[in-house]
Amino acid sequence: MSVVVLLVLITVSEATIGVFVKLTGDAIPIQTLNFYALTCAAIFLAVSIPCATGRPLRFPRGNLKDTAIVGALIAAQISIFNYAMTLVPIANAVVFWSVAPFFVFMFSAYFLGEPAKKSYALIFGLALVGIVLAKPLEGGNWLGNLVALGDGAIYAAMVTYMRYEGRSETGNDIFWSMAFAAVLLSPSLVLVGPGEINGLVYYPTMGLFLPVMLWAVSLGVISTGIAYFGISLVLKQINANVYALVDIIVSPVVAASLGFLIFGEIPARAMIFGGGLLLLSGFWLTREMSRGKENAAVHPCQCA
Repeated sequence: MSVVVLLVLITVSEATIGVFVKLTGDAIPIQTLNFYALTCAAIFLAVSIPCATGRPLRFPRGNLKDTAIVGALIAAQISIFNYAMTLVPIANAVVFWSVAPFFVFMFSAYFLGEPAKKSYALIFGLALVGIVLAKPLEGGNWLGNLVALGDGAIYAAMVTYMRYEGRSETGNDIFWSMAFAAVLLSPSLVLVGPGEINGLVYYPTMGLFLPVMLWAVSLGVISTGIAYFGISLVLKQINANVYALVDIIVSPVVAASLGFLIFGEIPARAMIFGGGLLLLSGFWLTREMSRGKENAAVHPCQCA
């Protein structure tokens, strides 16, 4: 499979997160939906990784601590990101989440001792202008906007930890981390209930009754499983930092476009201009941080 096809597959998969969350609606509590999604993703990876590598999954006996920590961070990041999707339009969630590279820089500087460059001051200034223009605290979306911003910090913590441990998601450990994340979220079945797992919902735009679990399974298999599996394949063909640069810009744009096409979500003008600056500055910062680190581990996607 060509690199271009893989990148398209990954980008579209990641961009469907908000679509499947919103299509589920209130039929399944978001906490339980996250559990279903991670479980489906783990099952998909359990099948696809051995098929692709020709080797069975190996239990990470010597790496249990790191696997569990990454799993906990995956559970937190996905849960909060999907919760933000229930509160705001898709464009808001993906744009404000894109502050993640700035948190990566701050965490890397503090915990990994990576020096700052002079160009970072200009980039940070551009990002601040973008945030101000996007007006995250105005209107009825302020809570969801703040949740998405906070999720960027959690995502960055996961990236920094994986870089500290010298890991990427190309090995079989990502399956075990995903499975651990699902186990962590399993109490939601008792705390908030399983949801209407056998329910049918009528969707006027499609003129169909469809099972709610279709979207839960799609969120896990398409948005998470296929995305992670695609990343594991594409990183064998291109540099990790090249993928990161593509992902930081293309995926949010595709996600926002799907929000418009499927749900008629039209971002406010302030969000368009401010979000554009924020995405541009995130791309610039990622590029600057990638210089001279050709073998550094790529950050994982914001898969659900």
